[in-house]
Amino acid sequence: MKRLLLSALVMAACAAAQAADTPSFSTERLSAEVKTLSSDAFEGRGPATPGEEKTIDYVVAQMQAAGLQPGGDLKDGKRGWTQAVPLQRSQIVGTPVLKLSLGGKQETLTQGEQIAVRAPMDGSTAVAIENAPLVFVGYGVKAPERQWDDFKGVDLHGKIAVVLVNDPDFETGHGDFGGKAMTYYGRWTYKYEEAARQGALGLLIVHETAPASYGWATVKNSNTNAMFDIVRDQPATVHPQLEGWIQRDLAVRMFKQAGLDFDALKKQAQTRAFKPVALKGESLSANFKVDSQVITSHNIVGRVEGSKRPDETVIYSAHWDHLGVGAPDAKGDRIYNGAVDNATGTAALIEMGRAFAQGPKPERSVVFLNVTAEEKGLLGSEYYAANPLYPLATTVGVLNMDALDPHGPARNFTISGSAKLGLLDDLVAAAKQYGMSYTADPKPEAGYFFRSDHFSFAKRGVPAVSFGSGNDWVDGGIKAGKAAEDDYTAKRYHQPGDEWQASWTFTGMARDLQLLYAVGNQLANSEQWPDWSKDSEFRATRDASAAERK
Repeated sequence: MKRLLLSALVMAACAAAQAADTPSFSTERLSAEVKTLSSDAFEGRGPATPGEEKTIDYVVAQMQAAGLQPGGDLKDGKRGWTQAVPLQRSQIVGTPVLKLSLGGKQETLTQGEQIAVRAPMDGSTAVAIENAPLVFVGYGVKAPERQWDDFKGVDLHGKIAVVLVNDPDFETGHGDFGGKAMTYYGRWTYKYEEAARQGALGLLIVHETAPASYGWATVKNSNTNAMFDIVRDQPATVHPQLEGWIQRDLAVRMFKQAGLDFDALKKQAQTRAFKPVALKGESLSANFKVDSQVITSHNIVGRVEGSKRPDETVIYSAHWDHLGVGAPDAKGDRIYNGAVDNATGTAALIEMGRAFAQGPKPERSVVFLNVTAEEKGLLGSEYYAANPLYPLATTVGVLNMDALDPHGPARNFTISGSAKLGLLDDLVAAAKQYGMSYTADPKPEAGYFFRSDHFSFAKRGVPAVSFGSGNDWVDGGIKAGKAAEDDYTAKRYHQPGDEWQASWTFTGMARDLQLLYAVGNQLANSEQWPDWSKDSEFRATRDASAAERK
């Protein structure tokens, strides 16, 4: 018993010593930075607006003062502070003409009602589709590591694929795709990409509220306005010409007209034995013009060069953008300030940079990546990951910070999604130093893992997590933490009310940064290469570059 007690005391002393080696983070600086970044003067930090220019000037000045070196684009052999991010903006001109042919009869579909068609991102300047056949391809998944193929070699050229949202085992809660937890294959972005790889002319996703985790209003508002994407050399390789959603009721009617039972086919699609089914006698026509143009935004990049292995990189990331100036609220306020989302993450990035720049020089390089256009679809991080300034094969891992809690400390932390990887193990182990425990994402079926900037790296195999502040507050417990979350969601999230508050202490955020520093510092001063779990859909991609990591 005495030996066990002595061992526990020694372990506690070691943990306390490790925690003592972690720098403290100034709550005053964090508050001041969030207050400045979310002030009206920054106009909501919209990409390609005067607000972007002010944001870049401010963040670069803070990074310089913190002691960071520029880590952005090369010009005349020298790094600058930014990475130019060209973005493709596409918008349907006027009202699209959309017609569905059922049993020889044509009916007009109303944009935003029965159907929500997105402005094309495949490079088209006009869409003129006449009577394209419709083919149901289950969940639209091709997952070789799960011996799963919904396409079975079907020829989709000149045809519109129809698919279900989420994963094949969402409804049953068990199967080859993680049960209730959404995998990459359940995300609608993947379904469009796979449709393009399969040669489909278009893809329509059948909307159902539960598996989508949101109602039709969200689909309508998110898909019938201007679309953005990174500028790609071959956009048609990841985008079919027609991308959109249809209401479940319409899908049921379409299947019935073709002599098919929607619910019965859905059950079949939840098995490996499913085979594509043509909706006989049915086709879709779509005609509209497209306004497409390129705008340029910027990622902000600071860096501390490694002392021993500078070509190996640990990345901390956060997005600087918010929604800019938009529709007024009840008080007439039109500026979407984005204090929590994501001035907190940007301030955290600046202060994390300060800690590394002013502390012992790490053996590996550490990059502080402040990305643009997260609110437009993770585009700044997507551009960086597609055009990395530092090779992804030798990027050790990514620790993303998005919408941190500016209140007091919590007893727990979380991450977006339920991915299993070494970085999470590192966070769990380090959290014990601070009396914190890990709480799993309470809604993994909602696919939050795929909705933050770390995902742009994860899908390319780089171990990446998006850190989330805990809700079990030291002062008030889960009840207080949940009340604050609910209040933020109802009154501030993506609203002009997301403004800096004088009552915010930032003490919890300061401690969260100590945890994140401890993990990043360990990675930066070791030869550790975290990886994904063996059953992860990202493992094979990472393993393919193993030879580049010594």
